[in-house]
Amino acid sequence: MTTKKKSKYADAGVDIDAGNKLVDLIRPIVNKTYRTGVITDIGGFAGLFSLNVEHTRNPVLVSSTDGVGTKLKVAFMMDKHDTVGIDLVAMCVNDIVVQGATPLFFLDYLSMGKLDLHKAQEIIKGISVGCMEAKCALIGGETAEMPGFYAEGEYDLAGFVVGLADNEELLDGSEIRVGQRLIGIASSGLHSNGYSLVRKLFFEENKMPLSEHIQELGRTLGEELLEPTRIYVRPVLNLRRDFRIYGISHITGGGLVDNVPRMLPKACKAVINKRSWSPPAIFTLLKKMGGIDDMEMMRVFNNGLGLIIVVSEEDTGEVMLRLKAMGETAYCVGWIEPREESEPAVEFTEGDA
Repeated sequence: MTTKKKSKYADAGVDIDAGNKLVDLIRPIVNKTYRTGVITDIGGFAGLFSLNVEHTRNPVLVSSTDGVGTKLKVAFMMDKHDTVGIDLVAMCVNDIVVQGATPLFFLDYLSMGKLDLHKAQEIIKGISVGCMEAKCALIGGETAEMPGFYAEGEYDLAGFVVGLADNEELLDGSEIRVGQRLIGIASSGLHSNGYSLVRKLFFEENKMPLSEHIQELGRTLGEELLEPTRIYVRPVLNLRRDFRIYGISHITGGGLVDNVPRMLPKACKAVINKRSWSPPAIFTLLKKMGGIDDMEMMRVFNNGLGLIIVVSEEDTGEVMLRLKAMGETAYCVGWIEPREESEPAVEFTEGDA
């Protein structure tokens, strides 16, 4: 009778000790994100947050979950992993702040074929930077080691955020009316949407290296494609403190065509003046390289506008000044008109109201 070799989890590709070491490595990084309400430390079974609703008349918890999409492929190609965590936080917190919520805490899910401590630490550093920008605490997460599930060097990311709002102050677009104005706040570039088309055009069809310096962009292609998604928590909370905001749309997958209608009442349509802002060079380059028509551009990419905010005509000038004072680039991009049932919810024009 032969004696079988004793099997260990590490023989199957899962290193428990590495997982424990990662927790120790990231603890000081995560602690920097903590805010009032955090009553736990990472490494436990769950993250704990004490909810203070003393100044909230009718508290509502607002949550969102998202990922970074195939932008991760660019990070793999460049072996640069310290910015995708910012993208992860941005995609989640922007979705709840436009509903009227203040972010409270964040959790992440990181899954790798084999745990790479340095890579995981870089990813979580980015998540921590995003959380500090959004003023929310990173109170927990999961790092999964899944041998044989991912190609070598690849991983996946998901994020989860919870915020607090007063039910009476939720932004559902129900008070949007004809005559109100649309203000667009600039994006930092592609953000985290449209990368399947981007990769097809740049890498498959045109065989462009990430290291190539693109004159129109003023930097390498890789640097442009990994530019982190803008986090809009601070400007939105600042504006809401002093101005009446009637609706906000986060321009993600679906672009202006699909996202702006999500905040509109059925009786209203948004009229957007395409000449009111100049899309950053990356969008012009994509349009030219791919022969993409205007409408396809508007339904795939943000085209340089990360948020669309609805304000009264009377407040437009002051809101624009406030955004400028906060260092934001903003444009008066359109207005609200009545909509017939057969009309699209978004109309593009090349003239002013």
